[in-house]
Amino acid sequence: MKHRKNLFYILLGLLLVFALSACGGTTATEDEEPVDAAPAQEEEAAPAEEEAMDEEEAAPAEEAMDEEEAAPAEEEAMDEEAMDEEAADPNSLPRNETLYFNGQQWGSVVGWNPYSSNNNMWAIAQQDSARVVIFETPYVYNMLDGQVYPLLADGPYTWNDARTEITFKLNPAAHWSDGTPVTADDVAYTWATHVKYSTPTGASNVDFIDAIEAVDPQTVVIRAKLDENGNTVNPLIVEAYLSSNYVIQKAWTQTLEERVGEDATELLADAAEDVVFSGPYHKYFADDSKVILIRDDNYWGQDASMFGHLPVPKYLAHTIFKDNAAGTTALQAGEVDVSQQFNSNVQDLWLEDGLPISTYLPDAPYGIGASLPTAFFNLESPGLDQVAVRKAIAMAVDYPTIIANAMTNQSATFDQVPRSLMNPTPGEQALYDHDAVADLQWAGNDIEGAKAMLDEAGIVDTDGDGWREYNGEKLSYVATCPNGWSDWQAAIEVVAAAGKEIGIEITSNYPEWSVYQTVVTKSDAPLPEGYDIFMMWSDGAGPTQPWSRIRHLISSEFNGLASNWNGNWGQYANPDADALIQAIPTETDPDALKEMYTELVKIYLTDVPSFTLMYRPQSFHTVNESVWTNFPYEGDGTTPPVPPLDLTDGWSIAGLYNLELVNP
Repeated sequence: MKHRKNLFYILLGLLLVFALSACGGTTATEDEEPVDAAPAQEEEAAPAEEEAMDEEEAAPAEEAMDEEEAAPAEEEAMDEEAMDEEAADPNSLPRNETLYFNGQQWGSVVGWNPYSSNNNMWAIAQQDSARVVIFETPYVYNMLDGQVYPLLADGPYTWNDARTEITFKLNPAAHWSDGTPVTADDVAYTWATHVKYSTPTGASNVDFIDAIEAVDPQTVVIRAKLDENGNTVNPLIVEAYLSSNYVIQKAWTQTLEERVGEDATELLADAAEDVVFSGPYHKYFADDSKVILIRDDNYWGQDASMFGHLPVPKYLAHTIFKDNAAGTTALQAGEVDVSQQFNSNVQDLWLEDGLPISTYLPDAPYGIGASLPTAFFNLESPGLDQVAVRKAIAMAVDYPTIIANAMTNQSATFDQVPRSLMNPTPGEQALYDHDAVADLQWAGNDIEGAKAMLDEAGIVDTDGDGWREYNGEKLSYVATCPNGWSDWQAAIEVVAAAGKEIGIEITSNYPEWSVYQTVVTKSDAPLPEGYDIFMMWSDGAGPTQPWSRIRHLISSEFNGLASNWNGNWGQYANPDADALIQAIPTETDPDALKEMYTELVKIYLTDVPSFTLMYRPQSFHTVNESVWTNFPYEGDGTTPPVPPLDLTDGWSIAGLYNLELVNP
């Protein structure tokens, strides 16, 4: 075993394996709802938006024996795939050929359409680190070093001297699952389709990308949208398109268009069971209990120009658990190999239970903090239009308790990483002047400081009932987050308790996600009663960060949108912040960028339109090494380093090629 586990753990793990059935699923008796069963927030302009669905919104489960997708051209491969289909039994997969997952899919898969924002997070996630198990992007992003690496592309992309066009070439070895080559025409037609049918990807990028053209079968040119001075509107977003959005086959897209009569609604709703793909896996089985992918043994990535061999597991199986408790039970039993869910007190699994389970970091916070779950203020609520009230609440919150209890120490503290607009990664932390904003930062639990701030602002209790008033009204608010997101709910309870400590009444409320998401993502109307303080996610690591995260937290461009899945849900507006956000993408001087980022941090910590409650891993990445080993971990020596994104997202896909069986 390669990862900090001694011989005792290995033997114990093997005993567990021998005691298990071949099935990857299990049913727990504990009664906890799934935590944070929504996609990580994505770029509004670059990755496509993905609207989270709960299980009630998901379409009925697919038939257990759907036909396989288009097979490779070679007759032998077709025969082999037909045999696989006939033998499909999701409950008896060979354990030594199957890698089991949890935490990425929480409901039945609706379809396999890469143009659509559907409930298939297991296979389709166009984001900063795109999910590339079935569909592939030209490049993949690596959150550990901030670089992009070629996938479908052949070598790096280049800007022209005027920085108005990007050129890249496709790998000549790349081919589709039907055996035909991936060409520049596929790349260009994918973009044209997004624009024609106003898909989420098209709508998000059309203001920044003018055209994508095929120069020859292997060469692609992306022409950026230009401003009135002839300069690229946003180079960051143009670059991000390359690692965030799939290339889809032109021929299959034309088949889809013909099938739906070029109707945009029908095109996005099509289940795409016949979709042609370029990635290493494709659909094998799907119902409401599990989704299974099978390796395409003719996958082009085994070419010497790419990975040089096939990914190790033949099957990727994702069990759909009813809640986190059931998922943790399966992880403990060795029925889950890779867990992308919040496992409370994860360290106890190896320190106390002696299980062969580990995380990317051996000690707290156990994962790479990349996203910032944030409490937004409704700036229209009486009293919350006052900075003193907002900052007093934020200062009074006991963040150490949130981190210790809600996150069970799977987050850095705000003493370790002082709050700003940056995530805890070294690259982002170096982008602003810490000393310049130190007097504006707070680590939390500052009850006396919060009281003094309110007293100085004249916001006091005048009638002796224990609650402060502003303009004659008692300060009384409701703090809200989705029901079942247990770590978020625990955080909201700490926020409510802080209010009581400083004389502000805060009660908690937990609507179902299906209701919650329709309220907070509608920015063309005031937030209703019950949404005075409410939680949402922030961007994680990506090629446009931290600019994109800051944009999503405070840019006023999202105010007034009928559908806003991107950020600034409290509808904050600051012209100075908007101007800085607009200027950063075209700035190339590092010193100037640091000044601009520092000024944005000052604005944010001064006005406090929202406040981060914890640092959170972009993906939880907990592995059980009973069956498989050689998972990515800090200092494992891989070059480039493989990030802890569950072997499915961005450069993390490289981890599938490094796996080894504990007992070959």
